[in-house]
Amino acid sequence: MISLIGNRPALQIGRYQVIDYDTAWLDDALQRAARAAECEDFPFVEDIRSGIVKYLETKCPLKLLQLDDLYDRMRRMLVKIGCERIADKLEPLAPPVTVSLVRAAMDAGNGFELAFFETLRSELADLRGAGAEEIRFTGLRESTLILRGTQKWNRHCENLLAEIEAFLRTWDRDQRESGCEIAVCVEGDF
Repeated sequence: MISLIGNRPALQIGRYQVIDYDTAWLDDALQRAARAAECEDFPFVEDIRSGIVKYLETKCPLKLLQLDDLYDRMRRMLVKIGCERIADKLEPLAPPVTVSLVRAAMDAGNGFELAFFETLRSELADLRGAGAEEIRFTGLRESTLILRGTQKWNRHCENLLAEIEAFLRTWDRDQRESGCEIAVCVEGDF
């Protein structure tokens, strides 16, 4: 049995599910849509977020809710209150997503770092496409051991860990330079 925070459903973001989330990202998404619709003084952000939270906690019959379905509901709510321009500009923004690198390492297998990095690149692109802007990674050391095929940490593991961290930071920097608001956190950074 999964205990849901505040009785909210889990959110499906790409192929990941987020269970423990706050709702600050809803404010950000609504404020961005209001700015894009040139309605910077939109006063109902907090009211709409409160309505969405109430829906999630008391009215949503689902245990797992697709992020796109939540945004469709938010758009309908905005249209109902006469804010069609903001509804048209509303883009999905996900809560922070935590990804364990262990599965990608197990799928790639011992000695197949190239496959691991390709899987990682694909997962990052999928998450970004689903609206994730804050992605946290765990299992870096464990995935390094799996990729190196060893139980004991050594110099080769240290080098591979540095490569993984550099890859994540480079992807993060590239996203920021292209205008995306991304925050990639690695173990120990959060």
